[in-house]
Amino acid sequence: MTNTTPNLSIYDLTIRMLLLFMIIGWCLMLMIPFVHIILWGVILTLAFDPLHKRITRFLRGRSKLAAVLIVVLSLSVLILPGILFLNSIIDGVKILKENYLAGNLTIPPPSEKVKFWPVIGTTLYDLWQSGSSDIEHFILKYQSHLVEVGSKIGKGLLSAAGGIVQMLGAVFIAGFLLMIGGTNEILRKFFNKVAGNRGDEFTVVVNQTIQNVVKGILGVALIQALLTGAGFMLAGIPMAGLWTLLVFILAALQLPPAVIVLPVIAYMFSEKETMTAVLWTCYLMIAGISDNVLKPILLGKGAPVPMLVIFVGVIGGFIFSGFIGMFTGAVVMSLGYKLFVSWLEPEIIEAEVKAEEKKP
Repeated sequence: MTNTTPNLSIYDLTIRMLLLFMIIGWCLMLMIPFVHIILWGVILTLAFDPLHKRITRFLRGRSKLAAVLIVVLSLSVLILPGILFLNSIIDGVKILKENYLAGNLTIPPPSEKVKFWPVIGTTLYDLWQSGSSDIEHFILKYQSHLVEVGSKIGKGLLSAAGGIVQMLGAVFIAGFLLMIGGTNEILRKFFNKVAGNRGDEFTVVVNQTIQNVVKGILGVALIQALLTGAGFMLAGIPMAGLWTLLVFILAALQLPPAVIVLPVIAYMFSEKETMTAVLWTCYLMIAGISDNVLKPILLGKGAPVPMLVIFVGVIGGFIFSGFIGMFTGAVVMSLGYKLFVSWLEPEIIEAEVKAEEKKP
């Protein structure tokens, strides 16, 4: 009996562990389709928490009403631009199709300066000139390549549309979590389990990083894209939704939106009256540099993480999980960077935590 009891205990423990891992693995498999929505919902909950507390105090303790107001405001910010974005894309495709069927589709001839562009200048000039001189022959010659590029663009647009739907779902999750409360406390308990004595410190770092990235980087990029996109649409720029999306991506990557805005301005001067083009140019230039005013207001002094970290997070997130991955990727990468720094140089993070705790 003395020899069999330990063996039975080992078998019993092994079976229990196997069953536990099976249940955990099964739960993770069931959550995989929703992991990005849930993750972004939790991130929004932590980002909205200070705003939720302020609105709750203003409403004299009615936290559920405050959560509803945040959800309604977030939905209004997402739905209207999303509809305008999809409509502009659909209208642009329709116009291209109608012009092609009517034989009116043309490509303006390239400038001679294109020839002198490094590496690709001559090839690009010849290709551009071929398309502008005989567009039907150009389409037939490069049909397979155009179909491939069009397919990739279509998948990207579908990903963006699906991402907008996922964002709406994440907003509802965030609203629900704000209503029931306790998300910060759960986060603190989790880090106390994982990091021991430094759990509270990591909790402050996580909250600070999420709020800085969501407000100071993604929030600024969204506002800048909305301002610029409104100018594109009101000015009648073809496929304004696509250019607005590209402006948002550039702004999220901390790159100047002038890469998109300047060609649009050149197009307006070629298509519109001079005074109209000048007025829209002034507006678009102001919208393009609005981040210089918005960042100090929403982010405070200094960036939460280096630009390279944001760049990797946005691009990697987009490749890994589509449109919504640009948001979750930037936050998760920034969070990982901050936790890694706190592990290497704890004194720096301790100073940041103390500074954060002194804020009113």
